[in-house]
Amino acid sequence: MRLSKKALITGVTGQDGTYLSQQLLADGWDVWGTVQPSTPATNTLPDGHAIPVELSDPSTCKAVVARVEPDVIFHFAGISSVAYSWDNPVETALVNGISVVSLAEELLQLQERTGTVRRLVNASSAEIFAGSGKSPQNEQTRIVPTSPYGTSKAFSHHMVQVFRTRGLHASNAIFYNHESPQRPTRFVTRKITAAAAAIADGRQSSLELGNLDARRDWGWAPDYAHAARLIAAHADAGDYVIATGEAHSVRDFVDAAFRAAGIADWSPLVSSSDAYQRPTDSAEMVGDASKAHRVLGWRPTKTFNDVVAAMVQHDIALLADR
Repeated sequence: MRLSKKALITGVTGQDGTYLSQQLLADGWDVWGTVQPSTPATNTLPDGHAIPVELSDPSTCKAVVARVEPDVIFHFAGISSVAYSWDNPVETALVNGISVVSLAEELLQLQERTGTVRRLVNASSAEIFAGSGKSPQNEQTRIVPTSPYGTSKAFSHHMVQVFRTRGLHASNAIFYNHESPQRPTRFVTRKITAAAAAIADGRQSSLELGNLDARRDWGWAPDYAHAARLIAAHADAGDYVIATGEAHSVRDFVDAAFRAAGIADWSPLVSSSDAYQRPTDSAEMVGDASKAHRVLGWRPTKTFNDVVAAMVQHDIALLADR
């Protein structure tokens, strides 16, 4: 089946939204996006196609769907920081929970009014499995979140499944950590690569982090944007773990970043502080993406070291331009 080509991407100025919008525009899609009311309009989209939306407000979420009448919604927007969610649990619950219900309900009503199949791909998260005690995790792993962020994502994940039973082609992309130069420096990965570049250039003397032993499954963000497209295009809606299947520690990330910046012995330059520790932190998160490989034909294109090196080189280039 050939999909129509009007997409609404929530969070179009974020990392995933940026890469997905670029991919879709290059393929001739009519792309619309939502931005936070305080965020400047993106230059990526045509004039008027970036719409301010407050995700915690059901009326504005519904209004943007009614206005755009998209064939596919890629729901990427939301609070994406576990650390932020601990400090702002109510906001996290409202933004990440209310939005998916509002968007899915309006999209289902649009489908019923027009008789045309509409599709939703929701960015779920590996954090829904954080307390499962199982590694690697797959689509059948028990959903046991351990943070306000993970809990909000578990709610949205389940609501997508509920709307699927109501006849909406609604899918969850269970994204594991995925990185790129588009990551803001408030994320630990970009904090590391920016610091490695700055230290190598003599502009910074040290780097302070939290738990260096936490292990995550880190992939390349453009690959994950492509996975969302494959999920939307598949004949049957479903839930898919999108991951590399390899776990690396924060310490491994630091080592790869400093080596990419030309610093072999980084240990005197990096310290660990309790100030950056989370109230709870799962020991290892690694995904089994066998279903995505088998059903979607999706595979990651970059190795862990490739991802880190690409980010470091980007940050080195940024410093060179200053």
